[in-house]
Amino acid sequence: MDPRLEALLREYPGHPYKKWQGAHWRLLSLVELGLTEADDRVVGAVNRVLQWLLGPERKTPQISGRHRQHASMDGNGLLVCCRLGMQSDPRVMALATRLAHWQWPDGGWNCDRRPNVAHSSFHESLPPLRGLAAHGGFPEATARAAEFFLRHRMFRSESAGTIINPEWLKLHWPAYWHYDVLLGLRAITEAGLVRDGRCREALDHLESQRTWPRRKMASEWPALLATKGRRERRCRRLVRRGRCADDADARRAAGRWRPSRTAPAGGAIGNLTSRPHLGIVSRSNW
Repeated sequence: MDPRLEALLREYPGHPYKKWQGAHWRLLSLVELGLTEADDRVVGAVNRVLQWLLGPERKTPQISGRHRQHASMDGNGLLVCCRLGMQSDPRVMALATRLAHWQWPDGGWNCDRRPNVAHSSFHESLPPLRGLAAHGGFPEATARAAEFFLRHRMFRSESAGTIINPEWLKLHWPAYWHYDVLLGLRAITEAGLVRDGRCREALDHLESQRTWPRRKMASEWPALLATKGRRERRCRRLVRRGRCADDADARRAAGRWRPSRTAPAGGAIGNLTSRPHLGIVSRSNW
């Protein structure tokens, strides 16, 4: 098996939310790579995440009529469990139910406890949208969450029409809990609404990020080219410091960079099988 996948399946000490080794983050990366079946290691990690998310220690205050919780945690947990086929598990249903219950009037979620904050967070709202879309049991809440992003045309202020954060126009992988237009469009695709005209500007921007527009491999994307560059520089440092004998040894130590598609397009890697629900954003979806 690919050593990177082995690393994600390995157990690390500490809290499930520990960045970036905790079970929460490792499971999210695994399902993004196409994991659909759980072995004992995955089941154990899922159980620890659900025990933490649903434990009595996690309090959800209601301030100024709004539930203020890190809903991105529950959204990611829901997405992972649904990708693993656990929709009927009572614990998973509890995650989906509480997300729908916590949803703010504008369709999103926010953890900000300041009483005057009444606008949802893009960062906190994206994982719940993906989790609810994967679950499929709360279509009204899913539609309201998608509408929150669509009203903003994925990255613009609803009132002023200006770009909310220029960083959102850059492509990141993995993004962890941060928002950008690529992940936003994936979520809208998973909700079945990427053909909405309010996605057009974001889709055009995404298309403009290709370095060679006529080709289709993810190695064209600047974010992934930057990743390749970082690994090559690390390889050179390992050789220069005498920690590796040669370039080949350094590549094995640093993790060889191989071009791959933005999302898996088919086939299997070990026990990771890619599926259409990975939300590939392409012209065929528009």
